[in-house]
Formats: sequence, structure tokens, C-alpha cells
Amino acid sequence: MTREWKFFIQDIYDAIQYIKEFVGEMKRKEFLADEKTRSAVAFKIENIGEASKNIPKEIKTKYKDLPWTDMARMRDKITHFYFGINYKVVWSVVKKELPVIEPAIAKILNDLKESKKKKK
Repeated sequence: MTREWKFFIQDIYDAIQYIKEFVGEMKRKEFLADEKTRSAVAFKIENIGEASKNIPKEIKTKYKDLPWTDMARMRDKITHFYFGINYKVVWSVVKKELPVIEPAIAKILNDLKESKKKKK
């Protein structure tokens, strides 16, 4: 059974919310020293990458302000070849990219909600 694309959008949004909760008010140095938080955040970033690969082309075209290709490559971006995860890059994604992605994903979810209301 194939999941509907809207559930992958929700997955992306949820992953961002978890990341925000995990990181909280941490500073970069604290984040880099906290293995549990680093691992959890990296896993959620990988989830975002995988979920974004399941969004249909027409949705990506409709919401072209989102960096869909970059999102799909997040796993590759944070992993440095076979040497493990680059947590400095993870931190950069958390602080620079996710704040841009989050409101756009929230807009898609809102549009879905509005569309559902109109159909009733």
C-alpha cells in the first residue's frame, strides 16, 4: 500500500518540530558535545530527506519556493562519504535551512486543510 504524499509532508513538518524540541536553546558547542541530541537530529534530517523524495512532481512545481532537491539530498549532505556524519553540517542545516523550510511546509499543510474544507 502506497502512502499519500500529504502524509510525507506531515512527516517533514513533524521531523522539524522534533528537531526544534531536541535542540531547544542549545548553543553550537553544546550540540556538538551531545551525542544523543546529535544522533536524534541527524536521524530526523534523514527522515526529511527520505520523505521529500516521495512528493509528486506536480506538488514540487506548485510549491517551487521549497528547495526540494536539496531536501532530498539532506542525507548525503550531512554524511561525509563513508566516514560518518558531519555534525557541523547538521548544525548548519538546523539553524539555516530548517527555519526556511518550516513555514513553507506549514503552508502546504494549511492549504491541504483549506482544500479539505472546501470539498465538504
